[in-house]
Amino acid sequence: MRARRTAMGRFRSTAGVLSLLVVAVLVLSGTGSAATDDVVTSRAAAAASSVEALGIAGTAWAVDQRTGTLRVHADSSVTDADLVRLRQVAARSAGGMTLERQDGRLRPLVSGGDGVYASGLRCSAGVNVRSGTTYYFVTAGHCTEAGSTWYASAAQTTAIGPTTSSSFPGDDFGVVRYGNKAVPHPGTIGTVDITGTATAYVGQSVCRRGATTGVRCGVVTALNATVNYGGGEIVYGLIRTNICAEPGDSGGPLYAGDKVIGILSGGSGNCTTGGTTYYQPIQEVLAVHGLSVYL
Repeated sequence: MRARRTAMGRFRSTAGVLSLLVVAVLVLSGTGSAATDDVVTSRAAAAASSVEALGIAGTAWAVDQRTGTLRVHADSSVTDADLVRLRQVAARSAGGMTLERQDGRLRPLVSGGDGVYASGLRCSAGVNVRSGTTYYFVTAGHCTEAGSTWYASAAQTTAIGPTTSSSFPGDDFGVVRYGNKAVPHPGTIGTVDITGTATAYVGQSVCRRGATTGVRCGVVTALNATVNYGGGEIVYGLIRTNICAEPGDSGGPLYAGDKVIGILSGGSGNCTTGGTTYYQPIQEVLAVHGLSVYL
């Protein structure tokens, strides 16, 4: 998808923390008869379309693969009036949808602090990659949309290099070139040597690493999520996990063993009470820009 630059002021530390998102994911059940699967698919698709059409920020939904029921979560910002509208959709779905309240508010995960820095914000560097003898790191596109030059500290005394590509919305990935040879760029995530990439699947055990909350682990809970960050900025094809994250973790890598899987886009909750996070699959950015991970 063609990269597009937008005004990203709300991703600064003062306002980006509270941006809301709407998440839609359709994961079809793989069990039961063909006729049953058709009914489940039809009800899930109809309910998801109706919920998305409401345009209620602070909601998220996914199909439960075990039951085929669409599970809709509403965060603390959703009003009583909007809850009534959601319950009306549930009633029309004839048992095909459930509605649950979710603590906290959904938001992208960008703020000031440790990590990689640009223009008063911080994100987390993702995986290091290269094209020939030129080295880069991948991070979130909503980060690189907001910053053109990146630094290794908040004081901005050690430059890393410039943003060379940014894709947001549509996708959520960006590429930063290592322009300073004094900054090391090993092919690792923390102490883990990365040897390649992997494709996510539901139930997969995964970990992520971020500048704010370090290494956290969990499982993949859904694929092909669509995220609406508001203002017409929608991201497609994301991976959902039950791993927590906090502001400043955006752009950090999701990995399984020695394989990188994705780049953190956003989520809800925190690492005190728990949360949900969403990731841009890594393969797309590598394919688009002819990049590869390395040892």
